[in-house]
Amino acid sequence: MKTKVLIMSLAIAALAFTSCESDTTAPIIIENNQGGDVVIPSDSNIGGVKTTSLTLELGKEYTLTEALIMTEGTTLTIPAGVIIKANPGAGVYIAIAQGATILAEGTASSPVVLTSAVSTPNAGDWGGLILLGKAPINSVAGGSATSTSEIGGLPYGGDDIADGSGKVRYVRVEYSGGAADASSENNGFSFYGVGNGTIVENIQAFEGKDDGIEFFGGTVNASFISVIGAQDDSIDWTEGYSGNLTNIYIEHRVEHDKGIEADGYNTDIGNNSSPVFWSKPTVTDVTIVGRGSATANEAIRLRAGTQGIFNNISIQGFEEGFDLDGDTGNSPTGQGVLNGDLVVSGVIFTDVTLKMKNDTEFSFNEEDFISGDGNGTGTNYVSWGSGWTRN
Repeated sequence: MKTKVLIMSLAIAALAFTSCESDTTAPIIIENNQGGDVVIPSDSNIGGVKTTSLTLELGKEYTLTEALIMTEGTTLTIPAGVIIKANPGAGVYIAIAQGATILAEGTASSPVVLTSAVSTPNAGDWGGLILLGKAPINSVAGGSATSTSEIGGLPYGGDDIADGSGKVRYVRVEYSGGAADASSENNGFSFYGVGNGTIVENIQAFEGKDDGIEFFGGTVNASFISVIGAQDDSIDWTEGYSGNLTNIYIEHRVEHDKGIEADGYNTDIGNNSSPVFWSKPTVTDVTIVGRGSATANEAIRLRAGTQGIFNNISIQGFEEGFDLDGDTGNSPTGQGVLNGDLVVSGVIFTDVTLKMKNDTEFSFNEEDFISGDGNGTGTNYVSWGSGWTRN
């Protein structure tokens, strides 16, 4: 069950069923925005629910002491070189609510860094960065209906494909993924119903406890994506996500799950869209580096009816390259293969035992799913990842 919420003067209940599980974090009060921009000097503490815009200073350092919630009509401006160190706790995160804007614009030589304030940081020290938009999701009936986020119980979703939440360029999120409870965890970057009017370029999730980057529906496009050391899935999509993902580099460390885990809809909620639609991103120029085919793992898991067009993929060091799961009922992943809505074009497998595993209840061959085997090169991470990413 999901809750419709309007951003006005109201409290969002802490108990809300979300894209994964229920959330038991404290309720957040959101008010109408009034007033002008507030410039925060360097070496300051930041946090709280903001009803006025907030601007940080170029190249300075800040401490995030609690959740920072930017409400409708406000803008969070984070210039190049700003470092925000988060105090420990899953309830310490940055959220850009529906109708709010983030302008986080680093550069290759001076990225924006969101990291842990702990002297010896570890995965899961704090929450992460959350954007919430008004683009379509398939966990609700459609129109302007909204769902609520796993962390914070904030509304997302709607019918604005071109909704804009601002710009996120050259931003690195480190040591994120703190768990609010046994079933509610932050990701490095969480995009909830974010529209394609949002610019997302050159982002890295580094050493996170949960997923590196997750898309909960929406249409946002993202390019030059680096995920290193995510302890759960590196990239995850669900709830009808349909953007373009271009130039992706994923590297597994000792603790990890899938390189990409893709769901056509959230199986905890159902595909409630009318007319029904599924996740169907276009994914191009991808390199996924695993820990060797002797380990029992999958590079890309496709399930719950997801569709997707994959182009120029390099998979290195996995037991399974693509694992397709589903059935002939509510999760028709295999039907996407037969219809040409779930395909791979141009791929190279290195140290991969099984290229494709079909657990969909539909009959098809590897050749129906994969074309251009041996022709993939992946992404040129050495070139575009230089300088601003961590290894």
